[in-house]
Amino acid sequence: MGRTTSPSGPRVLRHESQIVRDAIALVASGGASRVVIAGLRFADDVVDPARVAAAGAGLRVRTLARASGDGVDLSIDAVGE
Repeated sequence: MGRTTSPSGPRVLRHESQIVRDAIALVASGGASRVVIAGLRFADDVVDPARVAAAGAGLRVRTLARASGDGVDLSIDAVGE
C-alpha cells in the first residue's frame, strides 16, 4: 500500500481519515449502497481503523487494485452486497 512523507502529511492523513469515516457513515445510513474512494496516499494508516469502524456498522472495506501503483482505492459496502 502507498505512503507519502511530506510536511503536509499529517494534514493529508487527517483529511483521508475523515473522508473514509464520512463514506462509512453514508453507506451505514442507507444514503448509498457502495462508496469507492480513490487514490488514498495513507492507506497503511487508514485501512485497518476503517475496517474496524465498518464492521461495527455491518459494512466491509475492501482494497481495490490500482493500475498506477500509487496510493490505494477503497470500496465500502454492506456485507451482503
